[in-house]
Amino acid sequence: MTDSRPDPDALLAKVQRDEAAAARGRLKIFFGANAGVGKTFAMLAAAHAARTQGRAVRIGVVETHGRADTEGIARDLPRLPLKDIAHRGQTLREFDLDAALAWGAAEPGGVLLLDELAHSNAAGSRHAKRWQDAQELREAGVEVWTTLNVQHLESLNDIVGGITGIRVWETLPDKVFDAADEVVVVDLPPDELLQRLKEGKVYLPQQAERAAKNFFRKGNLLALRELALRRTADRVDDQMQAYRREHSAGTVWPNRESLLACVGPDGNGDKVVRSAARLAQQLGLDWHAVHVETTRSLAEADRQRVQRTLELAQSLGARTAVLSAPEVGAALAGYAREHNLARLVVGRRERAWRWPGRPTLAEKLSHLAEEMDVLQVALPTHSRPPEPAPQRELGLLAPHALRGYAVALLGSLLVTATGHVLLLGIMEPTNIAMLYLLNVVGVALRFGRAPAAMAALLGVAAFDFVFVEPRWSFAVGDAQYLVTFVVLLLVGLVIGQLAAGLQAQAQAARERERRVRGLYAMSRDLGAALVPEQVAEIATRFLRAEFGAASAVLAPPPGATPGREVLAVLPGANTQPDLGVAQWAFDHAQPAGQGTDTLPASACLMLPLTAPMRLRGVLAVEGKGQRWSPEQRELLDTCAALLAISLERIHYIEVAQSSTLQIESERLRNSLLTAISHDLRTPLAALVGLADALKLTPLNGPQVDVADAMRRSALRMSALVANLLDMARLQSGTVQLSRHWLPLQEVVGGALANLDEALAGRDVAVDLPADLPLVELDAVLIERVLVNLLENATKYASGAIRIGARTAGRNVEIDVSDTGPGFPAGREAQLFDKFERGDRESATPGVGLGLAIAKAIVEAHGGRISAHNVSTGGACVRIELPLGQPPT
Repeated sequence: MTDSRPDPDALLAKVQRDEAAAARGRLKIFFGANAGVGKTFAMLAAAHAARTQGRAVRIGVVETHGRADTEGIARDLPRLPLKDIAHRGQTLREFDLDAALAWGAAEPGGVLLLDELAHSNAAGSRHAKRWQDAQELREAGVEVWTTLNVQHLESLNDIVGGITGIRVWETLPDKVFDAADEVVVVDLPPDELLQRLKEGKVYLPQQAERAAKNFFRKGNLLALRELALRRTADRVDDQMQAYRREHSAGTVWPNRESLLACVGPDGNGDKVVRSAARLAQQLGLDWHAVHVETTRSLAEADRQRVQRTLELAQSLGARTAVLSAPEVGAALAGYAREHNLARLVVGRRERAWRWPGRPTLAEKLSHLAEEMDVLQVALPTHSRPPEPAPQRELGLLAPHALRGYAVALLGSLLVTATGHVLLLGIMEPTNIAMLYLLNVVGVALRFGRAPAAMAALLGVAAFDFVFVEPRWSFAVGDAQYLVTFVVLLLVGLVIGQLAAGLQAQAQAARERERRVRGLYAMSRDLGAALVPEQVAEIATRFLRAEFGAASAVLAPPPGATPGREVLAVLPGANTQPDLGVAQWAFDHAQPAGQGTDTLPASACLMLPLTAPMRLRGVLAVEGKGQRWSPEQRELLDTCAALLAISLERIHYIEVAQSSTLQIESERLRNSLLTAISHDLRTPLAALVGLADALKLTPLNGPQVDVADAMRRSALRMSALVANLLDMARLQSGTVQLSRHWLPLQEVVGGALANLDEALAGRDVAVDLPADLPLVELDAVLIERVLVNLLENATKYASGAIRIGARTAGRNVEIDVSDTGPGFPAGREAQLFDKFERGDRESATPGVGLGLAIAKAIVEAHGGRISAHNVSTGGACVRIELPLGQPPT
């Protein structure tokens, strides 16, 4: 029988997602195929409807583009003022994010209208893109309504450009669209849209004429409409699948496949990445993007191109990696098997000619990974124009290569001279050829392929010129030597290639070993760190050794209020980071600064130190203008994770030490109190007995007063000792409640009877309704609570005392109030701590245990006790006891 119960892990994940969504503001996107379909108008109309329902609505920014109907409907809605930003000698009017955040805090539950989600903000704004403004607003709990066209989705950017012939530069990651809480499709048939364009309802007449000839052709509109509807249908399908999973409606896939996009060094890697992103989004798959570094060195421009492509893949939701291996196909197949990736996406370009028998990458993968699907993306025959990049270094003429050529030449001369000596009756000419191979190997291991190839060519030429008859010429007397020359040249080239490859692999292995060794040393040092300052020094030392970069660790001071922590730089830093950027990264738990989309002008990269329990600080790394490669970012993220765990470990060590000290102090104090109290009870009982005996003897007036004073002091001391004993017993857990169902009237009456003398002459009002239910309680202990409260009232208040009770839901509330000076403002909860007394109570006898004992007894009954001041004057202590089900 099939178990149709929901998966507990899935339910827990859903609860966590719902809690996170409840804390964030909603995002509603009005989605269309292109401009003019009515997205902004539909958003404004929905805003009017929401306003009539009582919701607060405010326009953050709306682009009307001169459309009369849009301007008319927007005129009646309140707006936030725009912010002036100076840019290239002009003043631009941009959305004011801070004003929107302030409005959202003042109007919880309000709706902010933010048109054109993919808009690029002016330089100097907090974020580069408007969608990032929307993200920050949502994190602050503000609901955002916005508009978006299909051509602005990053994964569809190149498709739209191919259809329309126009490249759209303002894009946003698809994950922003997918994370929206609601998407409203605003659709308009192409004929109606073209009619609106002719009537001037989309653009001004001059703009409309140009648009009709270019972008707004009917074929373009049909294709864009299909893309928008398909993209929305994919989203709806995902929502349906999620609903089916959550409600166990039918079977679900036991495992989801994944994609691997293979990124090469040419200029078309972004097309492969976008195709993989679209396919992954359509099929709901996770995907990876991988570049393989072989022994063939890349120019700096190619390296930067690969890095930008991997960054694009990461922004589209991929997991990126850079592998180092001698053969691309084997490395990709191994990575795919390791990560269970069943589909590989590679580029395909038709070439006019290639080496016979040399397979393409797709053919290699098909042979190496027969169990995987290999998907090929068509690439243009001619690469795109080269992108602006730093001046490309000429690898064949690099200083390192030039030194290699010189060494190859000198080595060939040295081998020739040595062979000339050995030829004098020691070695045959054919054996001397082996010496040239040694020169090729040595040059390859030290300087790489090109110098090794030159060493092989020089070796063949020198061998022919010096050792083959006729000597001292390049003529060959014996045709068999031609075979020797060819074999010698091929063997030299192959050996040079293999040796250079081994050198590159060894260098990569040494680099990985160095990084692993550095991380190990760092983790070992962090394990021995005892204070945050040591953690900061270890981080600074590691980052200086690994990247040559200055760094700083910022953390909130000890005891800072959660949610209002202000970061401070820990000692040991060798740079002064921008505290504002670091605070933003800490408050939002997101990277910021150099190399990110948030405040990229900062000189430092800010990485939040996220530990398992909470955020512990920020790591600031000064990049000196360099772009962080994926491997470097991964290493920095690992470093940040280690620092966060170390800071959290130190925090909990301090908590454990403090708790251990507190527990030991409490234990010693309770033991001392118990011993002293037991030792005092006997002499106090004797003093009370002697005072009573004295009163029975004939005494004059002054002697009677002395005996009464002695008896009162002994009784007061006996009561204090009893409180000490009760507190020790309650904390030790040895008190067993003897609960019975009793009316409160009896318990209150017993407390008043015990204080008959103390309450003599005082105005005591008791308000206990006759219909109060029975309460299951320990009458002796609850009576002791009431006695302590009434004693406090008699000590610190001279007016009337009131005792009242009532039912409140499933609890009964008992109030003991007076008309005295009241509790110290802001210290009501502290007064229930042991030995805690108010500022005005120093002249009143007592040790501050009465309320602490009352709290312990009430909490032992499963209730709670609280204190507050009465608005009309005086203090009130409220006891809440649970109402059970009395026996019938």
